[in-house]
Amino acid sequence: MSGYPDAPGHRNVDTSVAAANAIAPKLGRLQRLAQAAIKAAKQRGLTADELATKLDMDRYSIQPRTSELKHKGLIRDSGKRRLNSSGKAAIVWVAANDGDTITKNAA
Repeated sequence: MSGYPDAPGHRNVDTSVAAANAIAPKLGRLQRLAQAAIKAAKQRGLTADELATKLDMDRYSIQPRTSELKHKGLIRDSGKRRLNSSGKAAIVWVAANDGDTITKNAA
C-alpha cells in the first residue's frame, strides 16, 4: 500500500497513527464490504450509520471507508440526506458506477 486512500489516513497524532496502523491489514476487505453494501442498496443508498448497521460493524471503523471510496471514485454523494443516530443530516452514499469494483489485490 502506498498512501491514502489505499492506506488509512491519520492526523499525525500518536493515537490516530496507531488506529490507522491497526486497521491497515483489513482495509481492502472493509472497503470491498462497504462498496458492495452501498452498491446493493442501489439508488436508495446508505448513510455511514446505515452502512455500519448493515455490516454489523462499529461506525468508527466503517465511516472512514466512505471517504476512501469517494476519493477512489467508487461511490458518490447522492445529494440526498437522512438523519443519522445523533439526529444530524448525513450524506446518502450511492455507487458511482455499477461497473466499478475493487479487486482483491487493490487497496
